[in-house]
Amino acid sequence: MKRKMIVMAMATILATGLSACKTTTVERVDTDSVQDLSGNWNDTDSRLVSSRMVSDMMSRKWLTNYQVKNGKNPVLIVGAVRNLSHEHINTRTFINDLERELINSGEVEFVASSKERGEIRAERQDQAANASMGTQNVAGEETGADFMLKGQINTIFDAAGDTQVKYYQIDLTLISLKDNRKVWLGQKKIKKVLETGRFR
Repeated sequence: MKRKMIVMAMATILATGLSACKTTTVERVDTDSVQDLSGNWNDTDSRLVSSRMVSDMMSRKWLTNYQVKNGKNPVLIVGAVRNLSHEHINTRTFINDLERELINSGEVEFVASSKERGEIRAERQDQAANASMGTQNVAGEETGADFMLKGQINTIFDAAGDTQVKYYQIDLTLISLKDNRKVWLGQKKIKKVLETGRFR
């Protein structure tokens, strides 16, 4: 019993000593730099995919057809982007990247999401009760969206020996809210090969 206690005490001291030897270094890097540590979906993937897919969407005929027919830019809203992959992906960040690219394109108008609209409508109700008549923003003056952008992220995972392959497929669909027509289908694929080294 005494010997067992001594062994346990020595193991604890050894573990404490090893953890004390660990050091953490922090290096500030440019936010646009590629830091692919785990091979999982990351900020670079989100930024590049949103930029390329929006660029493709803005170059297609649906946009010029709408502008010529209506004499104005279309109004868009981003709906749900579903994560159907095998890993956790922050789709809110991806949606934000899409929204930024769309707004900065200068080719479309943009309206708030359903969640954001709820907060804004609550503020209008508060204004109706508390703000002066000259400064109130009244209900019923919202701009309706012409198109909704929806999508999903899928993955395929394959592995053999020390090699793993992660394949991402991002599909986006732009849908007319007037008649449910799909006016643009976009797809972007990413393939990552991971080599796992072994200690020798």
